[in-house]
Amino acid sequence: MHPRAPKLLEDIRSAADFVKTATDGLALQQFKQNRMLRQAVERNFEIIGEAMRRLEKDDPDTAARITDYRRIIAFRNVLIHGYDVIDPRHRLERGRG
Repeated sequence: MHPRAPKLLEDIRSAADFVKTATDGLALQQFKQNRMLRQAVERNFEIIGEAMRRLEKDDPDTAARITDYRRIIAFRNVLIHGYDVIDPRHRLERGRG
């Protein structure tokens, strides 16, 4: 394992834990109406995606053990570079499928 891998994995775990804790028990409408919470959750998804991108670069074998790691990185890229095309009203409803 690459020396930076444990730190990157901890960053991913910590950010994912934040998202889970911050949104636990919230109705979708509550989430949509709380801009600060939405931005905090998006920031933590960015952290997850960036840490995953670095993990893939530094330790591809470890990254490959994470299901859909490339989709996680792609989601981060949309959040960072495609912020103007993201509409939380639609994105979240489709995700609930």
